[in-house]
Amino acid sequence: MISGTSADDVAPVDEDALWATVVGQEAAVALLRTAAWSPVHAYLLVGPPGAGRGEAARAFAGSLFASGAPDGPDSLSASRHRRLSAVGHHPDLLEVEPEGRSLLVADAREITVEGWRSPVEATHKVVVVNRFDTAEPEAVASLLKTIEEPPATTVFVLLSEEVPDSHVTVASRCVRVDLPPLTDEVVSDVLEADGVPSDRATELAEAAAGSLSRARLLAQDPAFHGRQNAWHAVPSRLDGTGAAVAVVVEEMRALIDEAQAPLVTRHAVELEELTEREEAFGTRGSGRRTLVERQRREVRRLRDDELRFGLATISRSYRDRAAGSGGEADMDATARITEATGELIRNPNESLLLQALFLDLPVGGRNGA
Repeated sequence: MISGTSADDVAPVDEDALWATVVGQEAAVALLRTAAWSPVHAYLLVGPPGAGRGEAARAFAGSLFASGAPDGPDSLSASRHRRLSAVGHHPDLLEVEPEGRSLLVADAREITVEGWRSPVEATHKVVVVNRFDTAEPEAVASLLKTIEEPPATTVFVLLSEEVPDSHVTVASRCVRVDLPPLTDEVVSDVLEADGVPSDRATELAEAAAGSLSRARLLAQDPAFHGRQNAWHAVPSRLDGTGAAVAVVVEEMRALIDEAQAPLVTRHAVELEELTEREEAFGTRGSGRRTLVERQRREVRRLRDDELRFGLATISRSYRDRAAGSGGEADMDATARITEATGELIRNPNESLLLQALFLDLPVGGRNGA
């Protein structure tokens, strides 16, 4: 594992070790490894959370910096470029993260200003723009001008879950690199390499839906099995009354609250490390506000992931019932659950979403009775 400790000058990091941080994305890695030696001005990495977009962007930056090291790509200085980039601490690697739900014009202006600054240590600067798909129209227009007339020493890397129609003008100026969801087999293999038992790794991989980061978070969560069983039992607890629905909804929301525990622990460590850096080097550029905003987004995404996992588990319960009895109402329930899952993109109130859904589902162990 690559770390950001003082081992920077002692433990060399070669190209293979750097790119090993990106798992299960052989095609994307091959393209980016080659591109790092003769980069164009902009790249667009498209894929879902947990598929490795951020890791790929950092590895690309490290490889690009190392390729320009004056004493060669196998030197200690090249190794330092790779190591610092892999953990996001390189002075010539700028990662821009929108503070709110959207990438605004102010963010685009920051990207432009930073992009025109000269590199500090490397021959290039790499500007990584996260959540490009959330850019507002004015921000897209601003980015278009910047990417069409880029500084000679700057490479832009845009990270996006998808490419909305309104963003095609910018996307067309970039080399697109797709990073699809990881397969369950890949996620399971990584978890096993982390020391997770095979059976549990397989189960966690299925629950993570192609996201390695979520799978690793679940691996630290001893309450995962209990939540899975609780969601699976929801259909048997519904009796058609609002009282029963209210009780079940509150219990499920409490379980989601508990699922935040590993993430809360990780966030506390990140804030502690940031505090230590602030005390050692001063507060300028420490990025506390950016870190706090990112942590808030991670909490929101975790809750959405837990809801998707819970709804998928309930849907599986109804499918199992339908397979045993051939009940049409149980199959209709799966369609209603899919519809509710789609509503998550609108950031609905969790309680209201679950209440409306549970009141509309078949009750108890019977098919729509």
